Amino acid sequence: MKKALITGVLGGIGSALAQAFREAGYYVYGLDVQHSDNHQADRLIQFDLHQFSTNEEYRNEWKHTFNVLIPELHVLINNAAVQMLGSLDDLKLSDWNHTMAVNLTGPLLLSQHFLEPLEDVNGCIVNIGSIHQQLTKRRFISYATSKSALIGLTKALAVDLEGRVRVNAISPAAIETDMLLAGFNGNPSALDELRKIHPVQRIGYPKDVAKLALFLASEGSGFIHGANLSLDGGISSVLKDL
Repeated sequence: MKKALITGVLGGIGSALAQAFREAGYYVYGLDVQHSDNHQADRLIQFDLHQFSTNEEYRNEWKHTFNVLIPELHVLINNAAVQMLGSLDDLKLSDWNHTMAVNLTGPLLLSQHFLEPLEDVNGCIVNIGSIHQQLTKRRFISYATSKSALIGLTKALAVDLEGRVRVNAISPAAIETDMLLAGFNGNPSALDELRKIHPVQRIGYPKDVAKLALFLASEGSGFIHGANLSLDGGISSVLKDL
């Protein structure tokens, strides 16, 4: 049985990823900073990616734990992320550093740690980016920068690792998660407008991301390497008139 490790597994996209990979026959390890009895992973591991990125003692402890818990790995999906908003004039350095630690340094360190087991089985890494790496809006300075850098990391790792491990990224636009829907609570017309400005006339579903990640992990995508696949319902092609 192939093994997959998914970070941020309790979120909307993380849950869909876990479900899709389990249905495809993978054993799924799920990492999340929260604990829950309601999850889609075969094994949920409570784990703080920020601490792993910033605390050497915590990182060394978890490296040993990972070696025991996950000796074999075929797919690493770096999905966990934080979104801390702030304009330039009020941006907190602590928020910037936290965002970079979770969204960028965490994927780097996990990729580094699991390189050997991934290489042993011709495995792959899938980084979950965001449309914000290309198109963003006000107050998303930290988040947009971290996702842009994650795509840069994807390409750099693909070149650096050559034929050892495939590395790709998915950059979704709006995805219909509980978090996104909560932001439109009490304003259904705004949510309808968001759907309409996408040429496909809807926003994405978590399963859309999961299906693409599953394809990238499959043997059928063996020539896709260093790619950033846009999953945006066509919105990046839209030029709106005022």
